[in-house]
Amino acid sequence: MHVSLTPELEKGIRAKVATGHYNNASEVIREALRASFQRDQENEWLRREAAIGFAQLEAGQAMRIDSKDQFMDAVRSGS
Repeated sequence: MHVSLTPELEKGIRAKVATGHYNNASEVIREALRASFQRDQENEWLRREAAIGFAQLEAGQAMRIDSKDQFMDAVRSGS
């Protein structure tokens, strides 16, 4: 596989390797891809949860919460 990078990205990768936390550019790229995939999964979860919440709101299944304490009580009770 061949990947083309901008000069700025190449410079950033070299800087990461120079810190000593990575042995080579491939390790930097692999970690960046893993983080990207994780972020994609988290964003998908957030989209699903937002859709559920919106549907509940539309169905009138909502409660008003005016304080952090009320929020924490609702979370603890599973409401």
